[in-house]
Amino acid sequence: MSESETTRGRAPGTPVTLDRREGPYGEVALRRRRAEGGSGGDRADDVLEIDDVLEIIANGTFLMDTSDGRSERLLVDAALRTLPEERRSARPSVLIGGLGVGFSLAHAAADPRWGRIAVVEREQAIIDWHRAGPLARISAAALADPRTVILHTDLVGYVRAAPGTHADRYDALCLDIDNGPDWTVTESNDGLYTEEGLAACRRLLNPSGVLAVWSAQPSATFADALRNAGFTWVADEEVRVARGAPDVVHLAVRTA
Repeated sequence: MSESETTRGRAPGTPVTLDRREGPYGEVALRRRRAEGGSGGDRADDVLEIDDVLEIIANGTFLMDTSDGRSERLLVDAALRTLPEERRSARPSVLIGGLGVGFSLAHAAADPRWGRIAVVEREQAIIDWHRAGPLARISAAALADPRTVILHTDLVGYVRAAPGTHADRYDALCLDIDNGPDWTVTESNDGLYTEEGLAACRRLLNPSGVLAVWSAQPSATFADALRNAGFTWVADEEVRVARGAPDVVHLAVRTA
């Protein structure tokens, strides 16, 4: 699909590319556009204001932007809410994949109930945009939080290679590396949403742990794949968007 076919509350405006890099997974770009009602004027293209919208484009496909963030925050909140009370009160650990524009990380770090917060991000460019670039306005406090660690690696490989021992497990996995199980950014991500890939996610969870997967549209078959991978409780939560299908957070629990 082209970048014009997806919705995450995109506002009008002509995008300006701030950075573009070619990496092992293809091209990734950071673009800026003026939010509706923004002041515009005769500013230079490299001047950023608080109402500017930043968006990430991966291999020519719109991935996400900074115009809203409700569904990214829901991804984290729904995972925490689905954990049993005794786990929520014990400062649970969470793995977020990937870093994106930083909404999920920032929201998790703003909640003192979370303990260890690990973020897997395969694109060095995205990490750089957060550490010393325009996206620092969203993630600076979260990156400075001692609970936060950034893991520069591919999520699919990380999940498959993890031994699943107690020390390597998490209480929640919050995954947002694609536009959904049926709409991946790169072909190599497809394996994450198969029964084998989801079973690897399940092994990375503690008992009663929660898998939360963001999607730009509902998936008719993903719930069955989750159940076939060994998850015994599966549900969806929706976030309505300005147009098109709602964003969806798929939830699944490892009960044993």
